[in-house]
Amino acid sequence: MFGGGGQRRQAKYRGQDLNAELQLHIRDILESHKQTLTVNGKNIRITIPAGVENGQTIKIAGHGGPGANGGPGGDLYIKFLVSDDPRFKRKGADLYSTAKLDIYTAILGGEITAETMTGKVKVKVAPETQNGTKVKLKGKGLPVYKKEGQFGDLYISYEIQLPTNLTDKQKQLFEELAKSST
Repeated sequence: MFGGGGQRRQAKYRGQDLNAELQLHIRDILESHKQTLTVNGKNIRITIPAGVENGQTIKIAGHGGPGANGGPGGDLYIKFLVSDDPRFKRKGADLYSTAKLDIYTAILGGEITAETMTGKVKVKVAPETQNGTKVKLKGKGLPVYKKEGQFGDLYISYEIQLPTNLTDKQKQLFEELAKSST
């Protein structure tokens, strides 16, 4: 009598969000590149942006768990774990390193070969350079995240190495220098 044939609607539920971690070496972030990940048996092709930070997370919409009753899929959150290079300390897009400098180059000036992330470069050393002096190599750091063609800087601190095993003649020359500087 009362037409009980009403339809029941099933609620649509959004899928569960998933989290994943991706291990990268600092060299892997020198330029943007594509990589395929397998999450829950599905291959997902993502772009790893140049200059991504350690601990940074990106969201890939709809690639989480499947929705229920026709609901949308959850999201996939990928956390990047970027390992450091032992030669460099990273602060954002800038890199910091130390270069050993012999006392003769520190006093007289000259040139050294310094390591960068992309190879070796020649660096001029000014005469009378002090221990701990910092020089900046513009654009020799990491790519700036999401800013195509922009790079951080590389800062090199000089660590002056004192000579050891001096000959008698070398000691005599240092003694003469010490007397003449007073």
